[in-house]
Amino acid sequence: MAVYKRIYRPYSGRFTNENFRFLAVTRYGLKTLFDSRPLLAFFVACNIPSLLFVLAIYVSHSAAAQALLNMKGAILNVDNFFFMRYLLFQATLSFLIGSWVGPGLVSVDLSNDALPLYFARPFSRTEYVLGKFSVIAVILSAITWVPGLIIFGLQANLAGWAWFTKYYWVAGSIFIGSWLWIALIALLSLALSAWVKWKIASTTLMLGVFFALAGFGEAVNEVLRTSWGKLFNLGYLISVVWLDLFRVEQFRQRINVRGSFVELPAWAAWIALLGLTAFCLLMLNRKLKAREVVR
Repeated sequence: MAVYKRIYRPYSGRFTNENFRFLAVTRYGLKTLFDSRPLLAFFVACNIPSLLFVLAIYVSHSAAAQALLNMKGAILNVDNFFFMRYLLFQATLSFLIGSWVGPGLVSVDLSNDALPLYFARPFSRTEYVLGKFSVIAVILSAITWVPGLIIFGLQANLAGWAWFTKYYWVAGSIFIGSWLWIALIALLSLALSAWVKWKIASTTLMLGVFFALAGFGEAVNEVLRTSWGKLFNLGYLISVVWLDLFRVEQFRQRINVRGSFVELPAWAAWIALLGLTAFCLLMLNRKLKAREVVR
């Protein structure tokens, strides 16, 4: 506008708190995602198993429901293994939705050279990654630990104080185990999306990381007669960590190595998963820069 009109006025509205400025990226990211009807339908479908778990727990404690269904006694043994099975089932669904959502969050900004627009403002790379990470975290939390804790609370309320004092620690296992899985899926998908700008290619690469690397690890085990090749199997690693968190006796896959069996300890699985998440952060840090190389 022309200066002589003198109608310019500075912004007088409320400023966003600097500590929560990253939520602007999260808010618009979620709004864009849920504009897709197939994604919204799949997200709703991912919560159906949680409703079935809630219904099963209610029926197992309701004499009226059991009489209506012609059942006698409790139909479920709700213990730490029950909640681990719930988390394993929901982890599969969260992996699918994370593979769908994650690869498109960063690749769009990179392919359209939008990073300079972000970083030209008082907005750091950490806030950018945290905003994109929160998009995936919100969606995956809604189908993992949030309904998991609701199911735990329902069981504790119906089963009584004796059950709660025996299994109170399961709530922490659900929360920690879910967040470890969410961090792994979110950071891996964001890192692959940053380095492979094509969404379909990054989604395919993410599937390859989980399945192709598992096959490579088994090949290493056969060739070297060891079990340390399982470090490449991310599904196995997260299962070992969850078995440790939920204090469930491990269902060991016996590998005959000169008459003895070898299995990865829980500490090795923890180190491998935490190392992978740190490596994903390093990849994002190297790629997300507000600069353009002119050749």
